[in-house]
Amino acid sequence: MQVKKEASVTSSARRAQIVDATIATIAELGYHQASFARIAEQAGLSSTRLISYHFDNKDELMGQVIATIYGDLAEFMGRRVGIRTTAAGALETYIRSLVEYVRDHRAEMRAATEIFLNFRPEGGTALSDAATSPSALSHLERLLAWGQESGEFGTFNRRVMAMAVQRALDGLPFLLEADPDADLDEYAAELAALFARATRP
Repeated sequence: MQVKKEASVTSSARRAQIVDATIATIAELGYHQASFARIAEQAGLSSTRLISYHFDNKDELMGQVIATIYGDLAEFMGRRVGIRTTAAGALETYIRSLVEYVRDHRAEMRAATEIFLNFRPEGGTALSDAATSPSALSHLERLLAWGQESGEFGTFNRRVMAMAVQRALDGLPFLLEADPDADLDEYAAELAALFARATRP
């Protein structure tokens, strides 16, 4: 039993190592140049077979990269948004915490953007399609509904407002590609103020 547990821990650590190397490789070289050979080199692995042992194919690896990045992002934001006691405060924190995460995790966001723009799972749809799905916006819509029900927010279409907030934030990685020295504190403050005005009664 102990041997199996140790093997499982070792396998999880190796998978995490490969995911981290994939993120670094895509961030540096771009999606199309991120071959298993390049990833293995980045990870310090002796052979690409070690990648194939832990991931059935590139589809599975890319899916795990996205799950890892956005799982970390969700945890980071959730800790901050979850402690707010007003909808207005939660919306401001949602905006500011996402900008903060993007600022401090540029390699991860660059890799995610590359994957969304270029990856097409075999027999599936582009991952970028998932970013505009109802489930991706449901958290924001619930937050906006909370504000409308409490009287903090005015009357508006929650889907349209949620889409506007999310798209304004989704553009940040592209801004950083064009202007790496952009003042993100100002960016966050301006966005927070913009949507405070847009949602008020």
